[in-house]
Amino acid sequence: MKATASKSRFGSRGKPEQSRAAILQAAIREFSREGVAGARTDAIAKAARVNKALLYYYFKDKDALYGAVLDEVFGGLHQAVHQALAQALPPRDKILAYAGTHFDYIAQHPLYPRVVQGEMMRAGRGGASHFERIVKQYFRPLFAELANVIAEGAASGEFRPVDPMQFIPTMIAIIVFYFTTAPVMRLMTREDPLSPERLAARRAAVMDFISAALFQNTAEGERR
Repeated sequence: MKATASKSRFGSRGKPEQSRAAILQAAIREFSREGVAGARTDAIAKAARVNKALLYYYFKDKDALYGAVLDEVFGGLHQAVHQALAQALPPRDKILAYAGTHFDYIAQHPLYPRVVQGEMMRAGRGGASHFERIVKQYFRPLFAELANVIAEGAASGEFRPVDPMQFIPTMIAIIVFYFTTAPVMRLMTREDPLSPERLAARRAAVMDFISAALFQNTAEGERR
């Protein structure tokens, strides 16, 4: 009985960081599976091994919890790719560093694309209350950083003259789409598209595709 009681008290207010982290991870799983409308705070609290009162202690309602999930998903990615883009590298290497970091981050967090896709769909229906903040806080700064690298590379002759408004969404789609379609790929190929071997092959293909599409005088592309 003592062991059970101890286990049930995993998310106590005495361990706020662990409790909040457990709730967020459980919420990411629930929102990725069920969407915002279908997600249940009961299920999130149970998965996090906390009671609902403690969940609402950290997050006042389901919408506030969802907003924190979005910050966890987009904020972590933004921090990782910003560090890649902040390196003192030539534009060619900087773009490949960005693409590789983006790919690796999603590979390490395979549920994140589902959350992102769900938020995009909600925004299209006009029901995404957090979306304007997400765009301002994460999307615009990243787009500006990438656009600057592309402009620098074009000016130095390293890159083909491309329109950032077209190239950046395409590049991101090439990186992300594989993960959102992993269940379909698994059914089609009867293999695990998220196995280390398949991920390594896909990563190399992404680097090759971006290199061929953007770099001047690149016959085979470069792999990082």
